[in-house]
Amino acid sequence: MSYLYLTILFPLIGFILLAAGRDKLSENVAALIGVGSVGLSALVALFAGIEFVQADGTAYNQYLWTWFNVGDFSATFGLHLDGLSLLMIGMITGVGFLIHIFASWYMRGEDGYARFFSYFNLFVASMLVLVLGDNLALLFLGWEGVGLCSYLLIGFYYSNPANGWAAIKAFTVTRVGDVFLLIALFLLYQQFGTLDTVYIVENAKTMLTDSNIAFWTALMLFLGAAGKSAQIPLQTWLADAMAGPTPVSALIHAATMVTAGVYLTCRTYTVFQMAPEILQFISIVGAVTLLVAGFAALVQTDIKRILAYSTMSQLGYMFMAVGAEAYQAGLFHMLTHAFFKALLFLSSGAVILAYHHEQNIFKMGGLFKRNKFLFACFAIGGGALAALPFITVGFFSKDAILWQVWAHGHTTGIETYGTLFWVGVAGAFLTSIYTFRLIWVVFFGEEKTHYHEIKGVSYWLPLAILAVLSTAVGALLQTPVLNILTEANIPAFTMTADLEHYKHTIELYAVGIALTGLVLGIILFAFAYGSVKKLANTSFGAGVAHIWRSAFGFDALYDLVFVKPYLLLARILGRDPVDGLWLMIPAVVKGGHKFTSWRQTGSLREYASSIALGVVVLVIILIVKQVGL
Repeated sequence: MSYLYLTILFPLIGFILLAAGRDKLSENVAALIGVGSVGLSALVALFAGIEFVQADGTAYNQYLWTWFNVGDFSATFGLHLDGLSLLMIGMITGVGFLIHIFASWYMRGEDGYARFFSYFNLFVASMLVLVLGDNLALLFLGWEGVGLCSYLLIGFYYSNPANGWAAIKAFTVTRVGDVFLLIALFLLYQQFGTLDTVYIVENAKTMLTDSNIAFWTALMLFLGAAGKSAQIPLQTWLADAMAGPTPVSALIHAATMVTAGVYLTCRTYTVFQMAPEILQFISIVGAVTLLVAGFAALVQTDIKRILAYSTMSQLGYMFMAVGAEAYQAGLFHMLTHAFFKALLFLSSGAVILAYHHEQNIFKMGGLFKRNKFLFACFAIGGGALAALPFITVGFFSKDAILWQVWAHGHTTGIETYGTLFWVGVAGAFLTSIYTFRLIWVVFFGEEKTHYHEIKGVSYWLPLAILAVLSTAVGALLQTPVLNILTEANIPAFTMTADLEHYKHTIELYAVGIALTGLVLGIILFAFAYGSVKKLANTSFGAGVAHIWRSAFGFDALYDLVFVKPYLLLARILGRDPVDGLWLMIPAVVKGGHKFTSWRQTGSLREYASSIALGVVVLVIILIVKQVGL
């Protein structure tokens, strides 16, 4: 595995070549470099995985060089491969390669074709640094790298100012989370004297004994993770990030960057275990996020924003699992989510092209008759998203989370987790409804926009592979994934033996309510849509829809609490009040000079009158004083 560094080097070289060539490169050459570099990285990751399994899951460390020395602190540029990082690089390079293939078709004819792939390659390289780095300083380097690439790719169509603002918003909100993460790194270094990840994980239980330090360190780590993974209160950027090209949404906002927060919390799980109240807080935040996002997805009209809110919701499930110490279930759902959400985003990209870049689902319709392959992809991806039982991969991952959250509550006696289980079930109910709504409106009914025929192997091949992985076939990966995670010392979920016989009952609850949501969605949108529109046109319906459409008004709240006060302060400071204060002194002197010089008229009559007036005033003062005596 001495060639592990090549997984990062290949896409980095691709970035350099594409950035240097830019408009000088033809689309074919740019696609060859952009797609080929990630393909080579995926091949290296595959070979590394095979060797890792043959070595019985023994962790591998590759020292490359010393990054920097500052006083007693030394950061290496080294790579660490264990079961968790192997899962991540497999997902990043494997799914990323398929998305790159699709993007080579999707972006044809766009200005900045080579520029797009240069950003795409740099993103993959940064993400690999994030998950392979053997210390948290190197993780932070990759963390900032993917943030930069996210900004560049969201604002790719920069000629439209709205896209630029969306990119700035994503960059700013995630930077808030990054500040918290940086504080966490300072706290960890203060306690451990190093940022070596393995050392911190192995020694957290013996060295992080101060409950206050453990609390604040875990909280800062989670807030950093929440920024990247779009969890409340740092979730507002994700929906607007759909301004970027659709392959960007598939790669960054479904399969890779947004899962970095989940990776971070699982990588440093022993730190969180020293602050159980933060673990509970993580589950609560995940549950609230999935519910808020589920309601928001119900009323969106933009096909990509629906999927964006569903991504936010599924990330909520992952964090709910992490907070319940069901790390392996959360990580497996992260993998399955990469399959079916990448499938849905790429399929939506194909739909958008087929309808001449139209993204409003109510201006589509009738696509089932035109393209049954896309319908099959949406049906499989949507089924996995809604966790249709037994036939989709989402069933095997999401229901495992719900069951383990319930079991954790009964094992620990913390009633909160029992409540969170029902919140998760309610989220599954909403997911079924908005998923059916999306598919029904796009693929059935009257065709409202002229359909444009789409074709090409680089269009259908990635979709076909992802569709297969989104079925129960993808669930075959569950056992090997859980095995390598166990070998990476990511704890398997434990519970008391007397709870095991409740498993099927709890799963039946979850499946039954999700299927009820599907049936309700069919009734509402296939048979009673007229009644739905009538309700939406009432004052009550319009008000509720507005609240849900705005995702419960977090943007408006932040605008009122943070943006407007900041702009007011900027306007005040823009006039430099300190300089203004000092300028008052010369202003007073100048005013006094102007007043005295105004009396210098050169008229003897005025001077005599002034003297006489002064004498009169003095006489009056003397008389008053005399009377007073």
